[in-house]
Order: sequence, then structure tokens, then C-alpha cells
Amino acid sequence: MRRTEIVPWTENWFDLYRKEEALLQSIFSNELIDIHHIGSTSVPQIGFAKPIIDILIIVQNIIKVDEYNEQMIHQGYKSRGEQGIAGRRYFPKGGDCRTHHVHIYEAGNINIEYHLNFKEYLMNHPDEATTYGKLKLHLAQQSPDNVHAYQDEKEAFCTEIVKKAMKWATENERKDI
Repeated sequence: MRRTEIVPWTENWFDLYRKEEALLQSIFSNELIDIHHIGSTSVPQIGFAKPIIDILIIVQNIIKVDEYNEQMIHQGYKSRGEQGIAGRRYFPKGGDCRTHHVHIYEAGNINIEYHLNFKEYLMNHPDEATTYGKLKLHLAQQSPDNVHAYQDEKEAFCTEIVKKAMKWATENERKDI
């Protein structure tokens, strides 16, 4: 059974990301446009996170990603297809003790902007990042054995941050996405 474990932020997560980034670049080299460390482990200002490295990969053609499923499985990932989000390919690693989540989108998918703007917004708004970290810690203590309850409870906060992040990005004319 998966548990919701929240731990203090650590710089080690950057090293874990870089190691996995190199592996994923070698797998998806023919389709890869860009790769990013996302999620709470990529934002020190949050202060707390599940010890799972979230990775965003941007590819030329999302359909061709399915051709790499066997290589991902060989590296310990599970292929979950879209997993409820149209236009995405999702690969968790580690079974019930997850270590990585890989989210893959084709260039131009709006979810790329959502993820990258969410990260940048929290990095540039440390008070909101800290509030998010405290919420994560509280929710994990409240529902340690119910990952879905934890996720559902933080969804409203995240939705509001995404709205703020998209507005903030537009106002600050982020052009690197």
C-alpha cells in the first residue's frame, strides 16, 4: 500500500534528478525537445515534499513515445499511458515506494505551461511556497494511508496557484516555454 510521506526538502533531489535526466535523455533522444525537474522536489522554497522526483519531458510527437515503453519498463518504470490526462504519457517508477514520476507532453500542450509556470511562480513567491509546504505536511499527517485523499485535498490549493502562475507568467512575459 502506498503511503503519503512528506519529508524536509533536500538538495540531494537535484542530484537524483540530474542522474535520471541523463538516463531519460538517452532513451528519448530522437523525440526529445526539452526536459525539466518539476514538482515540489524542484522548489526549495516549499520546504517539504514527497521524496518523488517529478520530471517533465517535452517531445516532438507524443504518439511515438509509446515506442519507448519497453525501454522505460527495462529501467524500472511502469507505462500508464495518459493516466487520465489527454495528450500525456505517464511513467511512475518504484511501485508502492515511488521514486520518480515522468510526465511527457508534445510541444505546445498547455500542461507544459501549467507545470513550468507553477514551479517558477512558487520559486518567485516564497511565502506562497512555504504555505504550500505546510499544507502538504498537514495533509500527509491527516491522511498518511490515503494517497488519493491527500491529492484531492491539495488540489484546490494547486488549482488556485496555477491560475495565479499563469497570470503572473503572462504579466512577466515568460518566453522560454
